[in-house]
Parts: sequence; structure tokens; C-alpha cells
Amino acid sequence: MCLLESVEAWDQQCIQCRASSHRAADNPLRAHGRLGAACGIEYAAQAMAVHGALLAPADSTGARAGVLVSVRGTQLHVPRLDDIAADLLVEATCITRSENNVLYQFSISAAGRLLLEGRIAAVLNATPTTPTSGETA
Repeated sequence: MCLLESVEAWDQQCIQCRASSHRAADNPLRAHGRLGAACGIEYAAQAMAVHGALLAPADSTGARAGVLVSVRGTQLHVPRLDDIAADLLVEATCITRSENNVLYQFSISAAGRLLLEGRIAAVLNATPTTPTSGETA
């Protein structure tokens, strides 16, 4: 699922992407005929992933998979995104980066109006675990 239309600008710390998929009736995140504002977190996570890919060395063997581990300080300034007529501007700024962890501040706006904002932490190259017999997930 690719929700972003284009990368508008990027550098070592920040990325700005544009999206119009929030208006699409077949948006895979829609539920009960609407796209709640919290779905903007997925737009921000995709911008983070694109930023990571753009920063990867040219000789790297492939993209590093990431797992979202925390979403904090999120403020939803609107209840939903599907009724926003303008394209979304998805901005993500890397606050800190280490070998296997990243923390980004993000904001999503449309026509100069802030729609949601927050922080997302991800672990890169995480090894998924599965419960053993008798454990619960």
C-alpha cells in the first residue's frame, strides 16, 4: 500500500511528501465510509520509510525494514481526513537516529491548516518473534 504521491523536498534531516489518496473511495485505510485522522500516522510512517530509503547508501543491498514501536504526543486537530479537499503535505523530521532506531517528529497539513502532529519511533531490522507453546501474543 503506497499512500504518498510524491516527494516534494528532502535533505539529511527532513522529508516533505504530498498525498491525495485520502480522498480516494478505495483508500485501504477507510472504515465505515470514512478515513479517520489517526490514519495520518500511516502517511507519516510511509514518509519516514521513503526518507530512510533516500538516505541509504547507493551500494546498499536493499531497504531496511522497520517496525513502529511508539507513537507519542499525537494531536488530532480534525476528526477525519477524507473530507479535506486539498492535498496533504506530510512532513517528517528526524530527531535522532542510531544504527537500529529512529525517532521522527511529523506533521500533516493541507492548504496551510495543521491536521495532525506527533512523534514516531521505529526499530530497524527488528527480528519478529513468535510465541512459543503456552505463551500468548
